[in-house]
Amino acid sequence: MGKKMFVLIVALMSISLVGIITVQLYWINNAVESKKEQFKNDVQKSLGSVSQVINEKEETFFDKKIEGLTDNVGLANAAKIRNYLFQEIDTLKKERVTFGSTFLEENFKLPTDFLDNDSIIVKRVSGKQDFFHSRLIKGVDNAFSSTDEKRYSFTKRFTDIEKMYYSPYFEYYKKTKPIHQRVRNNELNTTIREELDKRNIYLDFKYGVYSKDGLATKLKSGYYTINQKESYQYPLFFNTNGDVDYELFITFPSEKEHILSGISNILLLSLFFILIIIIAFSSSLYQLIRQKKISEIKTDFINNMTHEFKTPIATINLALDSIKNPKVINDNEKVLRYVQMIRDENKRMHSQVENVLRISRLEKNQVEISKESIDMHDIIDDAISHTSLLIEDRKGSLDTHFEAIITEVPGNQFHLTNVIVNILENALKYSEGSPKIDVYTESTNKFFVLKVKDEGIGMSKAVQKNVFDKFYREQKGNIHDVKGHGLGLAYVKEIVEKHHGSVIVESEKGVGSIFTVKLPLI
Repeated sequence: MGKKMFVLIVALMSISLVGIITVQLYWINNAVESKKEQFKNDVQKSLGSVSQVINEKEETFFDKKIEGLTDNVGLANAAKIRNYLFQEIDTLKKERVTFGSTFLEENFKLPTDFLDNDSIIVKRVSGKQDFFHSRLIKGVDNAFSSTDEKRYSFTKRFTDIEKMYYSPYFEYYKKTKPIHQRVRNNELNTTIREELDKRNIYLDFKYGVYSKDGLATKLKSGYYTINQKESYQYPLFFNTNGDVDYELFITFPSEKEHILSGISNILLLSLFFILIIIIAFSSSLYQLIRQKKISEIKTDFINNMTHEFKTPIATINLALDSIKNPKVINDNEKVLRYVQMIRDENKRMHSQVENVLRISRLEKNQVEISKESIDMHDIIDDAISHTSLLIEDRKGSLDTHFEAIITEVPGNQFHLTNVIVNILENALKYSEGSPKIDVYTESTNKFFVLKVKDEGIGMSKAVQKNVFDKFYREQKGNIHDVKGHGLGLAYVKEIVEKHHGSVIVESEKGVGSIFTVKLPLI
């Protein structure tokens, strides 16, 4: 995959992910706002009902007070009779309808205990109403032969008319009485609770009643103070001009939790799917980058392997051509030298192929690793003997610092020897000039610890993260400046982990590296 195509795919995937998440968040926000608006409407309707109930109760209270004054009174201070007569005659139908009313208005001057003990004039209106209906029935000779008549009469007290007369007293009562005497605190609290329950709002609330000037009244819950952003308000009482006299404010401390709980299932489901999308995207992106990286590493490996094979193949061809030379073929000494050269180069290629197959078999668990009790100091000495000639050839030095008290571990002698040889060879490869290597051992309660320290070129943090990956080699322009295929340290990690141990590297560019191997003791 080309770099431009890779960047394009990543960009398109990123745009798609951002778009999907944006749409989901937009939907979630709309759902929350819709729930808030619904809650607000329910609260406003509840407060409207509260205001209506409180005003109706006050009117009923005042009506009963007035009615109680006129129920058991004697003679009126003044009285007036009003008569009204209405008559309608239909000459076509020969019908006549008569309606008459007689009203008795009695005025009483009475003391009160709810209007500052002042006296008021109360009217008691009672009356009689008569209804008369007559219809003339014609005879055969077109003469009036009979009359059909109906009469109704009833008396009653006209309380509606009475209310019209004492409504100014009601307005005076509302104006002069403090609001906490017009409605009790617990009565208001109960009414609010009942109206909220009717709309399935079972939240705790705080309320307060404020005058039109913004002054607090005694009608409130605890130490309530107005919060314009979080409070809902509704007019509670009006004056004679229809203007707001007092307003009711209410706040719900757990409003946000209530709104979110209403859509919690959908909200959690949406967030869950968003999380899945992010994980899927991250995984896909990781796999894309990883595959691209593996592709590049494998390409480098093939190029490097091809380079490594070219030299022995060319050497073998050159040796074969030399043997064919008549001057050489009869010289047994030269023939044997060229044959040995062919054998060495063939062995070198076989060794390289075997390294590749070995790491492949390890990854597929096709290699049986038999374990026995072995002494790690003996294994280290054996590995050092394998690399001693290479160290002497580079005029380097290798010092051992064996401080481990317990050295026996369950392991495979062959593979653990190769592990240490690979670490030592790695220290040699990446050391400039005469290499200086130190080998340390120590033991803890559960582990045998081996440290191989060199003073080579070191590694950056980025290289340290990938140094144990198969085929990985640090890129430095010419990838063949250090021989190898990026398999040695991958093999080290596989073998150590199969021995239930661990291997880490600590390195600093230009200072050197320390490889630490921990293996469980017997």
